[in-house]
Amino acid sequence: MTVHRDPALVSALADARDLPDGPDRLLALERLAERADAAGDLRSALDARFALIEAYLLHGERWRLVEPVRRCRAAADYRPELLTDDEGRLLLRLQRYAVEALLGTPRVGLDQTRSLLDDLAHRVGADGPDASTVAELRCRIADHLGDEPTARHWYQRWAGTVGGPSGGCPGCAPARRAELLAGWGEWRAALTELAEPTRDAVDCTDQPERALVAGLLPELRVGEPERAAVAHVRAYRRHRRERAAFPFLAAHLRFCALGGHLERGLAILAEQLPRLDRPTDDLAAMEFAAAGALVCALAVEAGLGVRTVPRPAYGGRPATDLDVATLGALLLAIANELAGSFDARNGTGHHSGRMAAWLAERPVAAPVPLPADDAEPDAGDAEPDADDGREVATLTIDMITAALDRRGDRYAVDEGATVVGRWGAVVIQFRRAGERGEVLHARAMAARRLPATRRAEAYAFCNAWNHDRLLPKAYAHDLGEELVLAGDVATDLAHGVAPEQLTVLVDAAIATGVAYAEAVAALP
Repeated sequence: MTVHRDPALVSALADARDLPDGPDRLLALERLAERADAAGDLRSALDARFALIEAYLLHGERWRLVEPVRRCRAAADYRPELLTDDEGRLLLRLQRYAVEALLGTPRVGLDQTRSLLDDLAHRVGADGPDASTVAELRCRIADHLGDEPTARHWYQRWAGTVGGPSGGCPGCAPARRAELLAGWGEWRAALTELAEPTRDAVDCTDQPERALVAGLLPELRVGEPERAAVAHVRAYRRHRRERAAFPFLAAHLRFCALGGHLERGLAILAEQLPRLDRPTDDLAAMEFAAAGALVCALAVEAGLGVRTVPRPAYGGRPATDLDVATLGALLLAIANELAGSFDARNGTGHHSGRMAAWLAERPVAAPVPLPADDAEPDAGDAEPDADDGREVATLTIDMITAALDRRGDRYAVDEGATVVGRWGAVVIQFRRAGERGEVLHARAMAARRLPATRRAEAYAFCNAWNHDRLLPKAYAHDLGEELVLAGDVATDLAHGVAPEQLTVLVDAAIATGVAYAEAVAALP
């Protein structure tokens, strides 16, 4: 059958994709999907909704996925030829994401989520490669509702399996299972799940920090506070900066509370409190607030209640300094309100009871010394050499990754020995260049691309950037139909580089690369 395309809609969709990330782009894509539906242009409607789903995921609004995913699925069922094989696999993954949205917010209906999950189960079959994905989702939803027997039933079907195309990150599956086991009080089973990292975990950019966080409380419970302390410091070194790591902060705070590190807990709470105003999802906000309230309650009991924590201005709320007791009461109210919203949607009292149990906890181990925040992950108890950071050495890829580790960034190293990471709207590659690999070369590529028709404007933007700023050197790379706006920073290190100096260079490359990508995103 011929696929009808409306040229005006195709052009409008290209314009909408070219808009800067933000509410205007979301609104334009939503309206385009509706226009395409009305015009009978199913392909344009699919394209608009795929772009809309991508934008929702980028902005941390997974709860909004259910309706566009449902509409994409209905269109694909009506006209299967509209989807390529890759798009078919993508839609399965998006259907999983839409089901998982139930776990993060009470704004998604329970019945519509179950309908999407039943549909997914029907599509993958009882013996297909994604059957374990369905078992995992049924397990996690039952656990979310407080139905532990049903959750354990589905856990048995999920444990030890490898997910199919829609199975989420396989490297994080052991951590997801360990979190469930820890929630059921099976501390040693949780640690066993985390004991043998798979090849997928080695390749996963979220590891090993996610696994370290999943083991924090089990290690405290089984009497290994030293291991927990090392894991906490190493994982928090990265999680303190990553927006996507907000869901892990509750575990860090609970470790501080139950491990007797109240000073550390208050410091983390003060540092991370602004993120509560724009959380990744409601579940993470509830757990962060409850864990923070526990830290505050224990701090008050320890005589630290008169300390103050700054709360920055947000929206119409003025900045203020709150004493620990007042902050604890505020966080408790937030946690209770969100737990009540979940329970009202679910028809249970599970989350209110779970948060109350958290707040009733008390330290389970005497505090042990924490490693220094800037210590290398495997430094153990050795005293750091004060001159280590200033000793000049030949530039290596390991030195570059060590600098990123100290910052707490996540990255991957490809087969060509190029270190690649993403910071907001920019992808940055670090590599060694030059005849002897003596040049540190950083290339920043803005996530936003411009159509080739805006070539003159892109050149003018790059010229203006290069005129006004030193870093990065900006240019437009022509791909035919699209322009990639990129920038380079190159530093000759023929005489070697000290770790402290390399950290400064990496910081500068990332900071200027982010600023460049933000300027590209702000183009009209």
